[in-house]
Parts: sequence; structure tokens; C-alpha cells
Amino acid sequence: MIRIALRTLRFHKSGFVASFIALFLGAVIVVGCGGLLETGIHNAAPPQRLTGAPIVVTGDQRYLGTERELVFAERIHLDAKLADDLAAVPGVAATVPDVSFPAVLPGSDGGKSGAKVTGHGWSSARLTPYRITQGAAPSGPGQVVLGAGLAEKAGLRPGGRIELLVHGGARRYQVSGLAAGADDQGQIFLSDSEAGRVTGRPGKIDSIGVLTAPGADPAQVESAVRKAVAGQPIAVLTGDDRGQAENPAVIADGGDLIALAAAFGGLSAMVVVFVVAGTLGLSIQQRQRHMALLRAIGTTPGQLRRLILGETMILAIFATVPAWFLGPWFGRLLLNGFATTEAVPDTIAFRAGTVPQAVGAAAALLTAGCAALVAAHRAARIRPVEALAETSVQRRRFSVVRLVLGVLCLGGGGALAVGTAGSDGPDAAGVATPAAMVWVAGFGLLGPLLVRAVSARLLRPMRAVSGLAGELAARNTQSRTTRLAAAVMPVMLATGLALGLVYMQTTQSAGAERAFQEGLRADLVVTSQAGGLPLDAVDTIRTQPGVAAATAQIPSLGYLEPDKPVTGSGSGEESAGPQPIELPLRGVTSQGVTRTTGYRAAAGSLDALHGATVALPTRYAGGHRIGDTIPMRLGDGSRIGLKLVATIGGRRGYETGLVPASTLIAHTDSGLVPQIMVSAAPGTGHAQLAATVSKLAEKHPGLRVADQKALTTAQEDQDDSQAGMAYLVLAVVIGYAVIALVNTQVLATAERRREFMLLHLIGATRRQVLRMMTMEAVLVSMAGIALGAVVAVLTLVPLSLSVLDSAVPSGSPWILISVVAAAFGLTVATTLLSARTVLRGHPGDPAGLRQ
Repeated sequence: MIRIALRTLRFHKSGFVASFIALFLGAVIVVGCGGLLETGIHNAAPPQRLTGAPIVVTGDQRYLGTERELVFAERIHLDAKLADDLAAVPGVAATVPDVSFPAVLPGSDGGKSGAKVTGHGWSSARLTPYRITQGAAPSGPGQVVLGAGLAEKAGLRPGGRIELLVHGGARRYQVSGLAAGADDQGQIFLSDSEAGRVTGRPGKIDSIGVLTAPGADPAQVESAVRKAVAGQPIAVLTGDDRGQAENPAVIADGGDLIALAAAFGGLSAMVVVFVVAGTLGLSIQQRQRHMALLRAIGTTPGQLRRLILGETMILAIFATVPAWFLGPWFGRLLLNGFATTEAVPDTIAFRAGTVPQAVGAAAALLTAGCAALVAAHRAARIRPVEALAETSVQRRRFSVVRLVLGVLCLGGGGALAVGTAGSDGPDAAGVATPAAMVWVAGFGLLGPLLVRAVSARLLRPMRAVSGLAGELAARNTQSRTTRLAAAVMPVMLATGLALGLVYMQTTQSAGAERAFQEGLRADLVVTSQAGGLPLDAVDTIRTQPGVAAATAQIPSLGYLEPDKPVTGSGSGEESAGPQPIELPLRGVTSQGVTRTTGYRAAAGSLDALHGATVALPTRYAGGHRIGDTIPMRLGDGSRIGLKLVATIGGRRGYETGLVPASTLIAHTDSGLVPQIMVSAAPGTGHAQLAATVSKLAEKHPGLRVADQKALTTAQEDQDDSQAGMAYLVLAVVIGYAVIALVNTQVLATAERRREFMLLHLIGATRRQVLRMMTMEAVLVSMAGIALGAVVAVLTLVPLSLSVLDSAVPSGSPWILISVVAAAFGLTVATTLLSARTVLRGHPGDPAGLRQ
């Protein structure tokens, strides 16, 4: 049968080409997603500045002892004395402390914003390494070394003087020298003592580079270092993991990449299975006459199954081989796209071995094999006489198994819809996405029944407006509902996914924007180029003429600990007991919080937010009373007990806990206030108030004042950046569905050569055939769009109820118009172009078509 399979491939080119395209593109996507998944598991971030240290010691950002990996949002700093202790470890030649801090070099780029740079202590320059090319290293508090590239861009030389905006203020330095290294476009160096002072954390460092002694075994040195820091929240990093010390966000975002790749891969795999099964099924269905003749001359059902399976697997192997090589390239492309949209740090390196390639290839082959067996089942079990009869007249049979599976999928979709409606707003999409796929699977299994019902509604008006062409199209669709269903399903898939997933994202964005707007009451927001403002600036602003209220806004992340604190052994062992609850925190000053924000106390009073206190969202305070002590961990891992002084409401899933800014600020990376919200007193205009507050720039260099619109725009930009990642995923999935749509329509039309010839023999002209095909394409597109719209509605209504408390999703009507127009246009255009190609010349018909 394999020999026959090989020989039959060249006689059904259109069907096999369509199947090849579906298998190849599907395998590329699955292999690429597998590479992303392995990249997230490795979470490799090759070091940029710390390459000179084989071992790097830094704070452990992981919340140990939890069932799911939690990562502290703020950097955990080390005591500078630890560097001296590690220097005494056998095999250690030297230890190099590293401190990093953001700064701005005003006007160096010729713009108003200045150039953003990163500062370090000079001793860490040996880790990159950087070398002095001009001048000398910084030796005192008033000296700075600039990266050679930065100095050239800013037009600076040794001996020149610069001003740096750093840690909420301005400091003047003399350029003592220039240094060249791997990245000298945005790096500056201060003396170690000065670097500690400007960060506001003297005696604290970010990480320690450990240099091994000549001849020492690095593995033994690493083991000795681990023993020296055992029992402390300290991580010892080697290899690619050293990059985590430079950017702790790699730990959290790398974990997010696993979930992202798994969700994306799962969604893609389901689409691939659907598309490949449909394409192969249509290809085999259109060879009924061939299969019937084989059965009539004595081919057994088993032989026919092996023939179809052999053809498909040969085709799948040829499709999978190039995907084996192109899949990793596609995975890198996706990772770069995620990094561009800031979904993951750009320092995460693509690390995928042969495992995802092998799994992706196996998945493609398994998908093809299962689809072939399903498609071959009906052709193999039918009796020879019936098979020959069905090549001319299609019998309306529907498998009981298929009916049961379809009903089960619809039931699963309903259950997921209920789960979507009951989910928190930000989490609803995580349930709605698989719901969309289950609805699609259910509609696909019940396709012939659904298409028959939908087309029956469309046939009467189609006959009325199109005459003979509509009548022929109606007869075709009534007699070949299976073929019609095979053509409609890709349209339904593309339309349903496009409408469902795009409106899902716009609705999620609208929910986040609404929550932000509901919490915003301030007229102005005050920020600083210098990385933030000192806490006392809030009181300074509050006393200005025309200011009614002012409050700090310090975003962070905290964890509500269970009554029995979660503990870890330091080895990452999980706890099976109660787990901590992650909660966004906002540091505020109680004097102005109710006048500048939308936070309101449901119980207790926000005026009591002083010292070690907290106001929790109502549902997070369950089981606690006002006055109880709430055990928590803050963003830097510090354990603290906070007195509950109030409970506050909020949109479900968007709740935030409030902590006094004076308590929270010491547990943030910057130790500064990023934003100060200001409300104007009655009778004071916004412009007048902005001018008054702007005068404080003399005391706080880098101070900026913006109105509420600018704050909203900044929030929208942040949402757009996050949405970019989602739209990248949508582009791949929907793009594949669109290719499947075009692929299927070409295949469905190209195999009707014999039918067109018969129409010619009874007197139909080329133009009449094209009119008939136009009406069929219109019917296919309208039925597919209608079913796709139902899938989208069933997906979006529960999501919108969760996110917006409304059954109507948010988003521009032009999205709906564009998707419908694209689906309709692609279906009709592809069908007509294929029909014209088939009609041209008409091989096997000597007379040709009359014009």
C-alpha cells in the first residue's frame, strides 16, 4: 500500500498541496512555541556587565515555600560586608561589589528630557571589563567617569563638568576620565562610596562578583560560596543565570514566558488540529470516486485505511522536515516580538534544543495521522456499491459519535462561559480563550447540521435575487452539505477567532482603563526626571497656594501571609499549607488620599493610615476586623505586621491595598515618590496651579507637572505596550486561520473540474458557471460569518459581564466591519479566482467552454 500511496500523490496535486501547506505552517508554529516554552524553562539571561565574574551573588527574589513561584517586585539588597566575608572563602581570589542606579544627564541629547544613563561604583568596572581610555578613575565624591560613547555623543572631555539628576536631586561632577567597554553609550561610574550615597542606601549593594583564584576548581568554589550564605535569602548564580543579578525582572518575566508560551502553543495546537483535520478530510472526501473504485475491485477496509494513512504520513514527513529547521527561527522571531512589546526582558536569550523540535514534529505527525484515520473511517467502512452510489449522490448521514462529541463540546463551552463570567476581570481572558476554542470545536463537529440549518435560511433570499445562478447554487448546497460544511468551517474559524480574540483584548483594555479612571480624582500629577521626589515634597506641595490636597502615589506589590507564615528551606521546597495572596499595594499619604483618588472606606477610616497600618480591599479582609494585625510581606521580602484601619471597595480583580507612604517607601527600589497627585482648591485654575507648583523646580531639579490628560495618556501607552504582546499572538493564530480559509476555498473549488465540465455539456457558459460559483461563495461566506459571530458572542458576553458588568463588549465597530468584510472578500475572491483557473482551457474537454 505504501507503493500505491507514493504513486497516487502526483495524481491529486491540489489536495496534497493544500494539506502540505496546512501541515507545514502548523508544524512551524508548534515547534516555535515549543522553543519558547523551553526558553522560559531555562530562563537564560546571559550577563552583560558581569561577564568577568564566574560566580555572582545577589539577593534571592523568590518567595520560597509556595506552591506556585512568586517573585518579589523590589530588589533585595545585600549588606556590603558580605563581600569581605566571601573574600575569605577558599578558592576566592577577590570579590567585587556592584551597585547600579538610574540617572539623567540633562540636555546631553539635545532634547528637553535629557539622556537616561545607568550609574555604578567604579570597582565593578572590572567585571565587564571597562578600561580607562582618557583621564583617570574617580577618586573622590565629586568625580565621574563617563562611557566613551556617551562622552562622544554629549561632547564631553576629561576636566569638563556635568550635572546629574539622580535620586530626586541634582549633583555636579567633574569628568575625571572616559572608559571604553561592551556598552559605553549609557554608563557612568562614581567612586564606590559616592555611589552608595547617591542611591540613598549606604552600606547596601546589589550584587557581588566572585573571582576565582588561579587553579581553583570553579565548581568547588561555587559550593563553598553556597555554604557560606546558606540559610539567607541569597542566590548564587553561574552561567547564563548571572544575568538575573543585573535585571531581577528576568525571574518573574521568565516565568511568565512559560505560561505565555504554553497558552499560545495550546491555542495554536488546537487551531492546527482543526485546520489539518478539515483540510485532509476535504481532500479525501473529494476523492470518493477513487475510493469507491478501489472498494469495488476488492480493496479491504484495512487496506484503504493504510493507503490513506500512508499518503498522509508521507506528506506529513515532507512538511515536517523544513518545519524542523524553520521552527526555532520562528520561535526567536516571537521572542523578539515579545521583547519589543516589553512583555519579557530583552536580555532573555532563546534557548531551545532538539526536544521542542522533536515534540513539535511528533505533534504534527500525530495530528496528521489522527486526521487521516478519522477521514478514512467513513470511506473504509462503506460497502462498495454504496460507495459508488455516493460519488454521484451524497447520503445524509451523521455519526452518532460525532454528535455526542459535539454536544459535549457545547456543554464544555457553556461551563467555561459560566467560569468566565465569574472570574476576576483581569483573569477572565484566561478562561475565555479556551472557551472560544471549545465553542469552535463543538461547532466544527456539528458543522453539517449547523450549516444545513443556516443555509436553509439563506437559500430563499438567494434564489429570489439571483435567478438561475442562485437556483443552481442552492441545488448544489442542498445535495452536498458535507462539502459545504467543509468550506464553511474555515470561514467560521477565522471569523470567530478574529472577532472573539480581538474584542477580548479591547474589552480587557477598556476594563483596565475604567478601573484607572474610577480611581483618578486629581487635577495634576507631579513627577521628576531625577527618578522621583523625596517624601517631604508632598508636604511642600500641599502648602502651596491653590492646592486643596496632595498625596503620594508609590506603586508596589505585597503578599498577605496566612495565619501560619509560609517558610522555605532555601531549596525551593513547596508548602502544602495555606498560601500567600498577591496584592497590588499603593503607598499614600492620608491627608489627601480621598481628595485626589477614588479610594473610599467601606469600613474604618482612611485618615487613620499612619505608621504600620493598612487598608485592604473588602474581599481580601475577610475574617479580619478593624484593628486586627495583618501579617504581610512587602515588595522587598520584608515581613511586617500592619494594623487594619479600613476596608475599601473596588472593581473585582483591580483592587489595591493602601499603605502609608512613609512605611512603604523604604521597601522600594528607588526610595522615592514616583508621583504626587494634586487637587486644585475651588476657584484655582489648572494652569494657575501648574505654574505655582512648577516653581518648586528650583528646590527639586527635574520636577515636572502634568495634567490629568497626560496621566491618562501615559496609562494608555502602558496598556498599549501590554496589548502589543496579545496582538502579536493574535496575528499568528488568526493569520494561520486566514491561510486555512484561503487554502480550503482553493481546494474546494479546484476539485470541481468534472462538475464544471458536465455543466458545459448541458449548455452552461463560463459566465454562468462563475455566477453560480459567486452565489455559492456568498452563501459559504455568510454562513461562516454567521456561525463565527455566534462563537464570538458566546465567548465575549461572559467576558464582558466579568470585566465591564455589561453584556456588550468594548471596541470599535470598525473591528466587526473589517473582519466581516475581510472574511467575505477573501472567500468570494479566492473561490472566483480558483474557478477561473479551473475553467481556463478545461483539460479533458476538447470543445472548451463557450464564451
